[in-house]
Amino acid sequence: MTTTSSETPLLSKDDGTDRGPGLLLAVVLAAQFMALLDVFIVNVAAPTIRAELHASGAGLQMVIAGYTISYAVLLITGARLGDLLGHRRAYLGGLAVFTAASLACGLASGTGQLTAFRLVQGAGAALMIPQVLSLIQRNFTGEGRGRALGAYAAVLATGAAAGQVAGGLLVSADLFGTSWRPVFLVNVPIGLVLLVLGARVLPKDRGGEPERTRGLDLPGLVLLAAAVSLLTVPLVLGQEEDWPVWTWVSLAAAGVFFGCFLVFESRLARRGGAPLIAPRVLRIPGMGLAALRILLVMAVNAGFLFTLTLYVQGGLGYSPLRAGLTFAPTAVLFGLVGLTWRRWPGRLQRALIPGGFALTAVSSVAVGWVLRDIGDGGIAMYLALIGFGAGMSLGFSPTLTGALATVRPEDAADASGLLATVTQLGQLIGIATFGTLFLNRLEAWGPGASADTMWVCALALAGTAVLGAVAGTAGAVRRPSRLRRPV
Repeated sequence: MTTTSSETPLLSKDDGTDRGPGLLLAVVLAAQFMALLDVFIVNVAAPTIRAELHASGAGLQMVIAGYTISYAVLLITGARLGDLLGHRRAYLGGLAVFTAASLACGLASGTGQLTAFRLVQGAGAALMIPQVLSLIQRNFTGEGRGRALGAYAAVLATGAAAGQVAGGLLVSADLFGTSWRPVFLVNVPIGLVLLVLGARVLPKDRGGEPERTRGLDLPGLVLLAAAVSLLTVPLVLGQEEDWPVWTWVSLAAAGVFFGCFLVFESRLARRGGAPLIAPRVLRIPGMGLAALRILLVMAVNAGFLFTLTLYVQGGLGYSPLRAGLTFAPTAVLFGLVGLTWRRWPGRLQRALIPGGFALTAVSSVAVGWVLRDIGDGGIAMYLALIGFGAGMSLGFSPTLTGALATVRPEDAADASGLLATVTQLGQLIGIATFGTLFLNRLEAWGPGASADTMWVCALALAGTAVLGAVAGTAGAVRRPSRLRRPV
């Protein structure tokens, strides 16, 4: 067994920019955390934004959804731009756009301005975030890569809960009478610090790399953007608009465009062209199954956070801050398990993914049951939330590590963009599906039946987690010792 990879986890591209693997990882993951935070931080501030800007329901929905839509649509394009421009340049450029757009959002004077700046903010995140996985893939090997991916998974999962906590804190504090604006302005000083540090610690881009000669594949980009837009827009706005006919037509059209995209990409690859997603990435053993697991785990995670937030604020009357803090146990356990699972006994490794989904299912049912029978759930609910966080982490972290363990450096951008897009789509699908179920049942049964509504959602979430457990049995995570080989 070789130990070279664990002893030298970072392969520096430039001696003058190598400031240590820990600092490089901290810089890229801080940006990942900040971008993910912005998906959820606005939810808590939404009522205040609506009151102060006199926003309509649809206008407010677009303020929240604008970031997510442009982020999801442009993620794979951002990954390819990292190949064309260099991952360091793309990361810093996306971070600069994200930071400037955050400042503009914080200074916006109307709903239209805020929506437009949110779209730009999402575009900046879409350029920046795919470079995180690509930089990890290209600069870490063996055991070092496994640890870096574990940290990445922990950040990805805790960002959702942290966003709600941070939103509650900032809105409740009303700093200098700025009301909701700090939920955007907080990104500005953080972004500026990361720009300075990133310019110092990120390895310089090498010129003349083969993948730099690959084109952007504009037809593929148009087809993919249309498919993702047709999918995400009705998912985000469907509940607000009471699911009119156009939402269902849009969803059906999304399937058609996805099919056209796959056919076009396959034909382009056979002709020797440069498809937006290299077909060989989709053929990596286990990649398709991993994408399914990630889609399911992120759908359950986002759906659980969204519906439970609606319940504790609406049904139990929690303040935004208390509602956000409710999820602290989930976030802590997700991060802790994500950072430590590789050190667990080898005989347990094969059971981690299906076991994690099973624990998630049990914990989801437990949350619904205690809220239905014990009012606010008491200590039993927090124990169930701990189990939920641990289960989600076991379903997600080993899946991500296993999927990327054998990805070649030249395929890192395509794999990063694919998995990042699946992650984002999973969140959208989870919020739309389980959010719609919660709101429809609440409307049908009345506010007095909110606990029963949460119980139904908990059962639906558990059922989805069971699907993940079944998918988890179809393949096993690699043992940590096997991941020590450089890949």
